[in-house]
Amino acid sequence: MNTNADLLSQLRIDRSAPPPKRSLRWLWITLAVLVVLAILAVVGWMLIARSRVTEVQTATVAAMGGSGNQAASVLDATGYVVARRIATVSAKVTGKLRDVRIQEGQHVVAGQIIATLDPIDADEARSLAVAQAHATESQAGSLQAQLTDAEANVKRLVPLMQQKLVSQAQYTQAVAQRDSLRAQLASANASTKAAHAQLAIAGTGVDNTIIRAPFDGVVIAKAAQPGEIVSPFSAGGGFTRTGIGTIVDMDSLEVEVDVGEAYIGRVQPGMPVEATLNAYPDWKIPAHVIAIIPTADRGKATVKVRVALDKKDDRIVPDMGVSVSFLEKARPADQPAPKGVKVPAAAVVQRDGKDVVFVVGDGGKVAMHEVTVAGKVGNDAKQVIAGASAGDTVVVQPPAELKDGSKVKDAAAKSE
Repeated sequence: MNTNADLLSQLRIDRSAPPPKRSLRWLWITLAVLVVLAILAVVGWMLIARSRVTEVQTATVAAMGGSGNQAASVLDATGYVVARRIATVSAKVTGKLRDVRIQEGQHVVAGQIIATLDPIDADEARSLAVAQAHATESQAGSLQAQLTDAEANVKRLVPLMQQKLVSQAQYTQAVAQRDSLRAQLASANASTKAAHAQLAIAGTGVDNTIIRAPFDGVVIAKAAQPGEIVSPFSAGGGFTRTGIGTIVDMDSLEVEVDVGEAYIGRVQPGMPVEATLNAYPDWKIPAHVIAIIPTADRGKATVKVRVALDKKDDRIVPDMGVSVSFLEKARPADQPAPKGVKVPAAAVVQRDGKDVVFVVGDGGKVAMHEVTVAGKVGNDAKQVIAGASAGDTVVVQPPAELKDGSKVKDAAAKSE
């Protein structure tokens, strides 16, 4: 049995024993956790930096408007391309479409068949007119034969009457019969002429079932399909078509521009013009003023000006937006149009020793473009011949921290 001294000795700490070894596993786990947290912090910072939207000022790159010896513009305006010769073709008579031979974009020539109507009624009417004409011709032929016999009979009775071999009454009756046949033949001839006129009308009715192009042009709309009823009149509600297709004479295209009343005095008939289509901002089209319409729009305080395009091209189509510059004089034929585009000087900055611009793309992301600067245009713009295109939206005075792929927001859009 243990004594109290033995029990106390068992409770005493043995300081001569070596200390237990500490495990390194928890140290490695701690280090791994710290590394993962550091990586997550870096990734989060990058995502936050990328999603950060920088407010900037933007401007639109414009095509070069010329310099030096180019003719100066006295007035700029906007308008639309219009066709002076445009027709929605319909049938002259009401009928059911049997065939439609046009499609949008198709070129047609004057007189070309573009559609046909069901000709059953017109054919029957012409057949009836033919029969009536034959009947009147036959009747006139019969009367002509009777009249010939009656005239011969009168000639035979004249000497016999003079010799008192026939009575005066018999001679008078023969003359009356001849005159009656003459009248009947005249009436039959008139009926024959009327029948032939009716036959011509019936032939025109058949021809009216054939719809032809009124002039050379391009089909821009097809409004009816085979089986539908077409009519030149607005009848039958939505079940009756009043047009088969619309044709435009592309050679008749011109520009209509609304000029403010305060500036109409600068425009003169025959004045040279430079037109620029919104779809092709780098293409300068020579033109000239045809006429100034002598009336004003009271609501808009504008006067309409007609401008003729001196160059025809398939790219020019009706209703295109166009900007025009009225020039003091025409550009010399041997002087080429200036190259490149006009970029605000503040949008061109240095990055790594190169001239660059930041072009705003979809979603507000910017792309850094290296550009080639040819020179200055005035005090606030530069002529860029490579790296930028007309219509691009560029950042003006881009901040130093702006990088390729950064998101931006137009400060002007926010203020609006």
